[in-house]
Amino acid sequence: MPTHASDAPIATAGARAPSPQAPRTGLYTPEERRRRDATRWTLVQGILAPIQFLVMAVSVALVIRYLRTGEGLFAANVSVVVKTFVLYTIMVTGAIWEKVVFGKYLFADAFFWEDFVSMFVIALHTVYLAGLGWNWPPRTLMVLALVAYGTYAVNAIQFILKLRAARLQEAESIRQAAIA
Repeated sequence: MPTHASDAPIATAGARAPSPQAPRTGLYTPEERRRRDATRWTLVQGILAPIQFLVMAVSVALVIRYLRTGEGLFAANVSVVVKTFVLYTIMVTGAIWEKVVFGKYLFADAFFWEDFVSMFVIALHTVYLAGLGWNWPPRTLMVLALVAYGTYAVNAIQFILKLRAARLQEAESIRQAAIA
């Protein structure tokens, strides 16, 4: 969906006009909502998101334990690696979900800023893995992990607020339809 007039498709001679898209009344058009509800990737995201949060919570505890006591470095490193691979999994499956629902693997208008911040989250986690492979000092890695987790928390809040707003809009649409 174009965000600026200059983004609108340009009609050329002999080209078929684009089919009109249902109006966006919230996060999803009616067709996008239908695709969201029909795809198994919605359930996958709904399962992976709390798993990722739980893995992060355990990892934060292990990282902080190491930073406070100097003990448990191996467990802390393993937890960050596990969190990183859960992140990669949710990002790949989320991109597939976005393609099914919005027609783009990433940066669909509805989730542009969430995807934008996600790129920083992925970058920070990936730098952690590189630093682990390059034998960076453990404290540096642990602080990097906490920065990555803070960025992830901001990103998770973005998604939660966006999805909550969408639910409220859908509920209001249903309420308005019932009144009419």
